[in-house]
Amino acid sequence: MTTKPKAKKFRIRRDPIDGAQGEASGTRPAEGAVAPKKPAPPRPQPEQLKQPVQPQAKAPSPAPKPAPAREGQVDSATQVAGETDMDAIRKEGLTGRQLRMARRVAQKNGLAPTSDFDAVRLLRARGIDPFQRTNMLELVVADSEKAGGQSAKPQPESKVQLPQTVAIEKKQLPSTEIASPAERRAAEIMQIQKDLASRRRKKMVLLFTRLAFFVGLPTLIAGYYFYFVATPMYSTKSEFLILKAESSGTMGSLFSGTQFATNQDAIAVQSYLKSKDAMLRLDQDVGFKSHYTQDFIDPIQRLSDNPSNEEAYKLYKRNIEIGYDPTEGVIKMEIMAANPEVAAEFSKALIGYAEERVDNLSLRKRSNAVKDAEEGLREADTARREAQEKLVRMQQDGNIVDPQGKITALRAQINTYELQLQEKKLQLQALLDNSRPNRAKVEGAQGDVRRLENLLTALNAEMTTAASGEDSLAEKAVQMKLAEADLATRDLMLQTALERLEQARRDAETQARYLTTSVFPVASEDPSYPRKFENTILAFLIFSGAYLMISLTASILREQVSS
Repeated sequence: MTTKPKAKKFRIRRDPIDGAQGEASGTRPAEGAVAPKKPAPPRPQPEQLKQPVQPQAKAPSPAPKPAPAREGQVDSATQVAGETDMDAIRKEGLTGRQLRMARRVAQKNGLAPTSDFDAVRLLRARGIDPFQRTNMLELVVADSEKAGGQSAKPQPESKVQLPQTVAIEKKQLPSTEIASPAERRAAEIMQIQKDLASRRRKKMVLLFTRLAFFVGLPTLIAGYYFYFVATPMYSTKSEFLILKAESSGTMGSLFSGTQFATNQDAIAVQSYLKSKDAMLRLDQDVGFKSHYTQDFIDPIQRLSDNPSNEEAYKLYKRNIEIGYDPTEGVIKMEIMAANPEVAAEFSKALIGYAEERVDNLSLRKRSNAVKDAEEGLREADTARREAQEKLVRMQQDGNIVDPQGKITALRAQINTYELQLQEKKLQLQALLDNSRPNRAKVEGAQGDVRRLENLLTALNAEMTTAASGEDSLAEKAVQMKLAEADLATRDLMLQTALERLEQARRDAETQARYLTTSVFPVASEDPSYPRKFENTILAFLIFSGAYLMISLTASILREQVSS
């Protein structure tokens, strides 16, 4: 920044050649005319500025040569000497910073320079060096002088502080100052790129620091636990399936031998083996809690000295895995323990519990089936007896064992007597056809016809009485047929109840569900858990995911708050 000059007029030095010609012609340029510009002297380099500058004596102005008399305005000797001094100052190669400093020092000292070179000239004329900084030690007054009140010692005469010049060498380095705007812009862009790279490096360092603290360190701790602290666990695998007993003559036989027949039983067994009931029974029979309270097991997998059922059940669910394949109907079980023999023993015990539970699932159903069959047999027997008593009572009340047979007998008698009546009528007609029939034979034939008609009339009357009315033989025959049909039905129901009872008893005595072990539990020789590498990688992924979620949440909240 350059302070605006306060002078109202500027006097620009003429070219020496033009000046000489002007002087020769006796004329001078008018005030305010602009003189042709001269090339600026080369600026000193930073290396040159750092070199100590030896004070140089001010070169005396050359004495003006005598000139012939001129006409017009002539410069004074002081003006000519000032211009000569400024030419010498220009040749010194002062930098812009030094010139600006000289102008500020001149303004502080109350001078009114017309240019930066004029400021240097005026300051040198007053004996002030504009390029020398003030020494703070010179401003300190001795305490002894203040205390004694004595006058300060006489100081030596201060040397004249004049600006020093720098010798200009032929071989100079390029200036560090950027003149063109394109170079300045390129420098600023380079500086911005450097700032961005520095900021990026700083952010990367912070990012890696956070990752090392929140992801790397927990992963390292988890890996150390899995490799050096965790107790090796031995697993025992087994597979078994549930089969249903063969049953013929029912719709269930269509699905027997398939997974659809035992799907519910398999799911029930799977739930039972993962229940607290199975854990308590396993602890009672084999000692589940005592095995996991041993001292050689690491603290994370070990139970306390007197664990509760809930703590033991949590560990039981972690150390047992049961899966069911509905397409094949196979139940797969894997048990982990610190000892391979103990793991095999646990597996065998649980398979036995599962078989008992499968058998007990249908025990109540079979017991109820036997009870229902016995009750149905008693009811069928009672109903048959009542039907039989009703039939016998009807036969006793009517004194007729077979009403239908009696009606059939009456019809047979009527048919026989009607045939005999027709024969007698034919005989009587044959006798009457004679001109002189035998009187005795005719009367005998007429008597037979009359008797047969009377008998037929009686039989028809009896037949009519038996076929109509409430107490007719037909009504009794219908009632007896109904009673006989009821008796036959009760006999059939009684027979069915007997067969059902026998079948229910056979089902109750035999096993309805069978648990078949396809893969027997065998003690393993090498530990299966923990899976060191897989678990370490899993821990790394978990910590990385948690860090990523927290970072995203924090960045989103920061953006929302800033917006």
